[in-house]
Amino acid sequence: EAQKERFQARLDASQKHWKFRAGDLEDRELWDEFQKAYETAISETAAPHAPWYVIPADRKWYRSLVITQILINHLESLDMSFPEAEEGLDQIVITG
Repeated sequence: EAQKERFQARLDASQKHWKFRAGDLEDRELWDEFQKAYETAISETAAPHAPWYVIPADRKWYRSLVITQILINHLESLDMSFPEAEEGLDQIVITG
């Protein structure tokens, strides 16, 4: 239903015609097959070291929030820290 509304909005506004092509309607008929292909691709390629995330995209602000939270969680899980500094650096003075 959301896709139908987006397509119609693109057809109703001439400045959005560039976002639409007639082939989109043929592709729309294949929606169920696309969904099965996506499910197969995700289930066959997801791994603990390289997971897939399904991101809701109906609201851009929420999509961005979800992606940001995933990135924050992953970066925090890396438990990164600065490397140890060389001994004696506090004694060095750069002159000239």
